[in-house]
Amino acid sequence: MRSVHRYLSTGQLQPLGLYKAELGQRLEHKTRIEMFVKTSIVVLSSLLALANGAVRPLGLEPQLDGRIVGGSPAALGAHPWQVSLQRSGAHYCGGSLIGQNLVVTAAHCLLKDGLTVANLRIRAGSTAKYSGGILASVTAYKAHSGYDASAKMNDIGLVRLKTKLTLSRTINTIGLASSTPQHGAAATCSGWGSTKYQGTNSAVLLYINTSIVGRSECASGSYSYGSKIKQTMICASANNKDACQGDSGGPLVSGGKLVGIVSWGTNCAQPKYPGVYANVAELRDWISQTEQTI
Repeated sequence: MRSVHRYLSTGQLQPLGLYKAELGQRLEHKTRIEMFVKTSIVVLSSLLALANGAVRPLGLEPQLDGRIVGGSPAALGAHPWQVSLQRSGAHYCGGSLIGQNLVVTAAHCLLKDGLTVANLRIRAGSTAKYSGGILASVTAYKAHSGYDASAKMNDIGLVRLKTKLTLSRTINTIGLASSTPQHGAAATCSGWGSTKYQGTNSAVLLYINTSIVGRSECASGSYSYGSKIKQTMICASANNKDACQGDSGGPLVSGGKLVGIVSWGTNCAQPKYPGVYANVAELRDWISQTEQTI
């Protein structure tokens, strides 16, 4: 056999095997540099998005369950209207029982790819999202036709259960607010959402005590949302407490009435960014009309 060489720049011969090894090392070094550059670009893009107040609809991220930020464990029966929406056996949103076979939730919870009547279930009567209480089947659901995924307007929907649930200490309905609560009114929010933005999960229901932030106040210079706060929205805020991913569609309760539906926010529990909810009083007529046809 004859040995294969290549000419070096000095005019000397180099065995081709050594040349290939050298070339492989250079390619590997180049690949590492390219990977470093791509990773740096992704990280910088993410930091810029956060710095600019990236908005997230609660519940649309890949992590679809977890727990309330800054929450405390809820006693069984303390929030008997709270339900878990489960797709193919996995919790992904919350909801509130407003009739024995009627649940109100967020529109964006009902517009997910792959969601069907067949794979949607509602767990009621339990603080554990995967056990206890009752797991009910669904006959129909409907999101508000005026829901705007960009502006987050009209973020409300209804789910009709196959059978009426038997009401008890742990399963009960909640009435709808007929007027928007005043700025500063005490409120509670419950759910199985994340403990922090893109955080970890909880198997049990948690709740927070919070305060209503009026629409005009929420859109004012005191906070950073500005014109993003629309007529169909209401806000709530408390230090280091907030709804987060997986809480979407869940209840905001004040004065014993359902006043809001967890909708969206910028990250979670940020001082200048209260949680934003669909305003039940503003959307009550839609509920009354839609429950007759669903």
